[in-house]
Amino acid sequence: MTAGTRQEWREWRGWRAATQQALYAPGGFYRRTEGPAGHFRTSVHASPLFAGAVARLLCRVDEALGRPAALDFVDMAAGRGELTAGVLAALPAGVAARTRAYAVDIAGRPPGLDHRIEWLAEPPQGTTGLLFANEWLDNVPLEVAEVDAAGVARLVLVREDGSERLGEPVDGASARWLERWWPLPGEEGLRAEIGLPRDEAWAAAVATLGRGLAVAVDYAHTADTRPPFGTLTGFREGRETTPVPDGSCDITAHVALDACALPGGRVLPQREALRALGVTGARPPLTLASTDPAAYVRALASASEAAELTAEDGLGDFGWLVRPVGVEDPF
Repeated sequence: MTAGTRQEWREWRGWRAATQQALYAPGGFYRRTEGPAGHFRTSVHASPLFAGAVARLLCRVDEALGRPAALDFVDMAAGRGELTAGVLAALPAGVAARTRAYAVDIAGRPPGLDHRIEWLAEPPQGTTGLLFANEWLDNVPLEVAEVDAAGVARLVLVREDGSERLGEPVDGASARWLERWWPLPGEEGLRAEIGLPRDEAWAAAVATLGRGLAVAVDYAHTADTRPPFGTLTGFREGRETTPVPDGSCDITAHVALDACALPGGRVLPQREALRALGVTGARPPLTLASTDPAAYVRALASASEAAELTAEDGLGDFGWLVRPVGVEDPF
C-alpha cells in the first residue's frame, strides 16, 4: 500500500464510521455542554405536555404490571435529562415513590439533575416498566448507499469536510437489508440509508426489558413512503444544514421503523398516541374567559402546545414504535 493510498484510506470513510466519530467521540457533537436542545427542538422541549403524556403511559404500564414494588422508567438518549425529570414531576406521588428512573446517555451527568435519576451510559438489564427512546434511533449511525451509472448500489464514502464519492458495492447483510426493506431501482443517483444498525440497536434495547413496554419515537418512513434520495441531513443552532462529519453539527436520518419493529410491535403516528394519552389540543370554552380569565389563558396556551405536538406535517407525523414485553398493549 502506497503512502498516498494510506492517506486516502484515512480520509474517505463510510457514513457510519464518520458519523460515529463526529457525534460520539471525545469532543463530538453529543458531548458538548449545551446538549441537543442547543441545536434543535424535540417534543420534549416543545411542551411539558409531552412528559405528562409519557408519565400517564408509565402509569398504564404500571397497572398492566400489577403495580410492582419497583417500577422502572428508562429514558434512552436522555440529552440533559429533561424528559426523565419531567416524567418524575408529572407522576402521582404514590407511583413516583416506587419509580426507579434511569437516564441513558453517552454524555456526562448534567449538574443539578434530580438526585432520584440514575445516570448511565447503557440501559440497565432486566427492568420492569417503560423504556422510552425519544429521537434516539435517528442518531444511530448507518451507512448510505447510492446507485451508480451501471445500476449498482454502492456505499457512499465521505470526508470530514462533507465531500462524497462512491465506494464498494453494498454486499452481505447490508445488501440483504436493502433488498428486503429499501430496494433501489437501477437508476443512477437514487439513495437509501441502510437501517440495519438501528434494527440491531432497537432489538438490543428491547432485550434489556424484563417486562413492560418499549417505545421508540422518531422521524420515520415506511416501505410505501421511502424517499428516493434518502433523508440524511444536519442540524446546527436550530437550523437544518448540510451534514458535515466534523463534530460541528448533528447528523441524522429518518428511521425505517417498520424494519425495526420486532414481532409483536406496531407503529402509530404521534398524534394518535398522544391523543390516546389525553393530549387533544381542544380549545377551552369561551365562557371560561369571563369566569376565570387566568385559567382561560393557561388553557389556551396548553391547547396551542398540544396542537404543535400533534400537528400534521410536524411533530404529529413522528412515528411511535410500540413493543409490549410480557404485558398487554396499553394503547
